[in-house]
Amino acid sequence: MSSCAFSTCTLQNNELMCNKHLVQFKRNSISTDLSYPKMTWHNSTTCQQSGRRLQCKALNVENNNNYNFLKGNVFQLDDVIEAQQFDRQILSAIFEVAREMETIEKMSRGNQLLKGYLMATLFYEPSTRTRLSFESAMKRLGGEVLTTENAREFSSAAKGETLEDTIRTVEGYSDIIVMRHFESGAARRAAMTANIPVINAGDGPGQHPTQALLDVYTIEREIGKLDGIKVGLVGDLANGRTVRSLAYLLAKYNDVKIYFVSPEVVKMKDDIKEYLTSKGIKWEESADLMEVASKCDVVYQTRIQKERFGERIDLYDEARGKYIVNRDVLSVMQEHAVIMHPLPRLDEITVEVDGDPRAAYFRQAKNGLFIRMALLKLLLLGW
Repeated sequence: MSSCAFSTCTLQNNELMCNKHLVQFKRNSISTDLSYPKMTWHNSTTCQQSGRRLQCKALNVENNNNYNFLKGNVFQLDDVIEAQQFDRQILSAIFEVAREMETIEKMSRGNQLLKGYLMATLFYEPSTRTRLSFESAMKRLGGEVLTTENAREFSSAAKGETLEDTIRTVEGYSDIIVMRHFESGAARRAAMTANIPVINAGDGPGQHPTQALLDVYTIEREIGKLDGIKVGLVGDLANGRTVRSLAYLLAKYNDVKIYFVSPEVVKMKDDIKEYLTSKGIKWEESADLMEVASKCDVVYQTRIQKERFGERIDLYDEARGKYIVNRDVLSVMQEHAVIMHPLPRLDEITVEVDGDPRAAYFRQAKNGLFIRMALLKLLLLGW
């Protein structure tokens, strides 16, 4: 995708104007029937000259105009790194593509939409659902997968190779990279290095944007709306990248209220609270799961993450088991409400809950396939 990484850009007479800088732009060199909106770019960017085209990377995009997502148009984002990249309009359009992917998955086992494309999965941390759903998504659309499940131990990283060198090497073998890393900010580093799309599949305690996308998609499918909802985020809120990313996306919607329910040692960090306040989102901390569950449309439970505590096992033991979703919690929940969990779970949701129709976490996991199919299609082919 050709774009410009200055502060503001507008397309005027086939020329992309960025502040007082001028970048030549030829529509027919990329796609037909393009209509680029005015955009504002944020955070780190890089530009690289390639022949007669200037290729730039930008990680955060805010769309300032109404924009029609027409088939054949390029996707607005080069990479998927953090939840702040998305606005409501893009989210709605992605969800529409995801619904198309549901139809493809149900009606056809031989779709060839991404035939000839290769996806590399670099996972420096253990994963089951995320890695397999990305690989399934690629194969459902006819693409192929190059995978390394434990890159931290079984790749050249174990020999001391830098992340940047790994990315430069892997991009020579593939068309898109999906990466999970143990360090917050690693996905951004990868995206700034690569000349192909990079998807953040979780970077330490940082973010997990594709999980947040599937979570919001699930809420819309289960509750029927996103404006005016009440969501209880429960469990490890300090280290949980899923709840951090979800909070960023929920802030896009109107009249949302978020309740934070967690042990003291893993409370939600101030940066998320300050962000929500800046966006006019009401939030409240509570120690009473039963009270919160009785008010909420969504109870989003998370695992207390032992791996984030290091040697402080005493703190882990203090936090684990304090808030458990069980039949007692179900008894106070509203009939339309749902229970969600990014999985894997330990004992924070009892198995007796699984049979209740409000237990949405396995449907939530399946929705991850459709969202990731949509993202692969959009990043590689556009709308």
